[in-house]
Amino acid sequence: MSANNERLRRARKVRMKIRELGTTRLCVHRTPRHMYAQVTTADGSKVLASASTLDKELRQGATGNVDAAKKVGQLIAERAKAAGVEQVAFDRSGYRYHGRVQALADAAREAGLQF
Repeated sequence: MSANNERLRRARKVRMKIRELGTTRLCVHRTPRHMYAQVTTADGSKVLASASTLDKELRQGATGNVDAAKKVGQLIAERAKAAGVEQVAFDRSGYRYHGRVQALADAAREAGLQF
């Protein structure tokens, strides 16, 4: 199997567990150039808040590094709290919890999201 298929298999396993628990989830997607984050309902049918390095405020400067991921984490926490969400489950989409994914999660925690 390819590395991407392995990642998707891990992601599917985590998403099924989060759906079973019935909690709101914070989904992360990363590409070499950008970071994306969404707060969705437990079943994934509705997006409650979203943020990415493509947003107008975050587009200046480098968009594929740890500093950009921290900014996305802060922004997604602010938008989630504005939507009335404070407790989420972190869905790392099969990515390792280190580097940009960890930076986004830590920044979201510092900004007030609980997971």
